[in-house]
Amino acid sequence: MQILIDADAAPVVIKDILFRAAARNEIPLILVANQQMKFPQSPFISAIVVDAGPDEADDRIAEIVRAGDLVITADIPLADRVVARGGYALNPRGEFYTEENIKERLAMRDLMDDLRNSGIQTGAQAAFSSRDRQAFANQLDRFITRHHCGTREEK
Repeated sequence: MQILIDADAAPVVIKDILFRAAARNEIPLILVANQQMKFPQSPFISAIVVDAGPDEADDRIAEIVRAGDLVITADIPLADRVVARGGYALNPRGEFYTEENIKERLAMRDLMDDLRNSGIQTGAQAAFSSRDRQAFANQLDRFITRHHCGTREEK
């Protein structure tokens, strides 16, 4: 298992949580973005820099994700691609995208895009909060405990 992060838009606090989790649990963490990023030196943390463009990082993540990998993203179309490949997708607010909810999320995203494109104000997303950070950290911890800790002990 590896963790991939759609790093261009991820909040710094989420990256920090992931850096600590990767080192503590010895899980490969790969940041994917269209610019250079700072991250702690660790044998478990690396980065891939892609060309500038709206979907370049998403395309690279979708290309390298494997079944069982965890992808951190708020991008719903990317989450759909990850779930279709057997991966897990977790957004920075601590919500998993699953086979059961991803199509509904895509439909809602498309509806909101259509409304905005027609000039209707749909309101902004709430600011990232400490509650969101805690929800993310809790979900990540549960995921790692469930999907990684047992395999690490078997090595």
